[in-house]
Amino acid sequence: MIEEGKALFIQIAEQIEDQILDGSLEEESKAPSTNELAAFYRINPATAAKGVAMLTDKGVLYKQRGIGMFVATGARQTLLTERRSAFADRYIDPLLTEARTLGLGTDDLTALLRERATAAASITASSAESEGKPA
Repeated sequence: MIEEGKALFIQIAEQIEDQILDGSLEEESKAPSTNELAAFYRINPATAAKGVAMLTDKGVLYKQRGIGMFVATGARQTLLTERRSAFADRYIDPLLTEARTLGLGTDDLTALLRERATAAASITASSAESEGKPA
């Protein structure tokens, strides 16, 4: 899980976010404590606490005194909105800039996306079939 070149506390926060997004940590459920995170990842509890604090500042987690940290109501939607915006900034805006440079319009981009999505889906399906798994 540890990724070189990225701060550990950010990686901890992203792991918790991923668990919220994939549903393994549901809203209003208890989140792992800083001590649990520190023991699991074999890191300093202060580092884990910094990652948890980041999520608390965003309103994704909240503390119940004496009980622990919990996933806030609306946390999943907050994270989806944030990540969609980051996705657009990181991928869509540069894509549109390059498309303009190449003289591609909206219809051209839509056709390219459909073509690539169809190709990717068939690769995924054939890969799953070769492994004996449903696609």
